[in-house]
Amino acid sequence: MSEIIPLTQAGAVIMACWAIISGIGAWKREFIGKRQIELAEQVLAKFFEIKDAIAMIRSPFSNLDEGKTRKRGDYELPEVSQLLDRGYIVFERYSKKETVFADFMMLKYRFMASFGAEAEQVFVDTSAVLNSIFVSAQMLGTHYWQRQGRVSMEPDEFAQHLAEMRQHERIYWDHGSEDDEVRMKLTSIQERLDALVKPCFQEPMRTYNFLTKQWGQRRLG
Repeated sequence: MSEIIPLTQAGAVIMACWAIISGIGAWKREFIGKRQIELAEQVLAKFFEIKDAIAMIRSPFSNLDEGKTRKRGDYELPEVSQLLDRGYIVFERYSKKETVFADFMMLKYRFMASFGAEAEQVFVDTSAVLNSIFVSAQMLGTHYWQRQGRVSMEPDEFAQHLAEMRQHERIYWDHGSEDDEVRMKLTSIQERLDALVKPCFQEPMRTYNFLTKQWGQRRLG
């Protein structure tokens, strides 16, 4: 009978060692769940694609052909068409990357089901960033650029006009500054996304400690 107890203890040691030797990756997938890890990786990868897509959309460098696909009004003046086309550039660029944003949004409800309802804010805020670019493009093309140098304004009115126009241009274009509003918002979203999925990639020490503790207690007993 005394020989059976050491054999039981030895079996527990072998099982614990096997779990470690089999690799942290396999251990994580077994304990946390392969699906959750893969979903986290998928959402992260898509978000990185979105950051790249937004950087491309906001690039201040363009060619003369961009914006020309916009449908023109019957009585548009050439100088107005030029300004409206300039504002339309971001919409053209978005259309080339639309599937990236669609794929990301398709993961929304699966991600919420796996990581909690608060995960929805990541998707809401990402859409808000994109929409802010569209709004600024629309306002610049239809209002601010058309008034600039063409409409007589009082000094105070012009100062306000200029400040508002510059604010929209900071959203519309990415000039690479450290305080770029759009990039700062995307960084904030990424940090929150990282925090949500972080538990998936942490060491499963609690379970390991539980197993070794149980084995230690049996050994002392």
